Formats: sequence, C-alpha cells, structure tokens
Amino acid sequence: MPVEDATSNDYNKDTFWYYPWGRSGTHKGVDVFAKKGRTINSSTLGIVLYSGKIKMGGNVVLVLGPKWRLHYYAHLDEINTSGFQWVNKNTKIGTVGDSGNAKGKPPHLHYSIATIFPYIWRIDNDVQGWKKMFYLNPIDYF
Repeated sequence: MPVEDATSNDYNKDTFWYYPWGRSGTHKGVDVFAKKGRTINSSTLGIVLYSGKIKMGGNVVLVLGPKWRLHYYAHLDEINTSGFQWVNKNTKIGTVGDSGNAKGKPPHLHYSIATIFPYIWRIDNDVQGWKKMFYLNPIDYF
C-alpha cells in the first residue's frame, strides 16, 4: 500500500477498469483517498524514470520496478524524489494531493501498474479490453 496508514476502506475495489471514467475513458488504476500531505511511499524497489508535472496526472512519479513493471503515482501534492533515483519499497516519493485533473476533488493518490510486455491472456471483451493486457490491478498487490 503506497499511502501511509491507508486501509481497504480508503479505496473502492471496483474502480479498476471502471468505464466510463472521464477523459481517460477507462480507469486504469485505483484511487486511494487520504488527507492532503499524507506520505506516499514507493510500493516497490526500482528506478525513478520520471518525476514532474503532466496535464492530467498533475505531479507524478513513474518508477520502473521488477518484471519491467511501471508504477505510476499521480495527483501528488509534493514530489520527494527525482529522475533516475533508486528507490526501495517504502522510500518516500511524495505526498497525497489533488494536482492535475483531480483539482477540486478530494485528495487522493491515483496508482496504477503497467507492463511494457503485454499479458495477452488478459484481453477480454470489456470496453478497451485490448488495453487491459498492459495493466495489472494494483489492489491485488496491496
């Protein structure tokens, strides 16, 4: 669990791959709600590929972890890491916020796990089902 002291009561287990979900179409991660400023730790060891700001995600951190999985942390208030920094499980990478397209919504962390090598057996008939082979349900790893 990347959000300090968060429990299963702080997220909705049914929101992964939920459709329709705003401009992104399908929700490819999970939102963990917490007070603004709550610590976000890396959920895995790896190397920070990007830390900075993008339009939809706001303040984001992208970590390349084991098995070539990309761990994406979005809507941070503060970023406490930098590109190409090595992180371990539980390294503080930022704090919960409402940046990007979450502005004005309750503070939360959007967390998703993607893979650069598709899991072809995960294709299904859901909306945008072909894209599902590139994403893992992060709740399974909490």
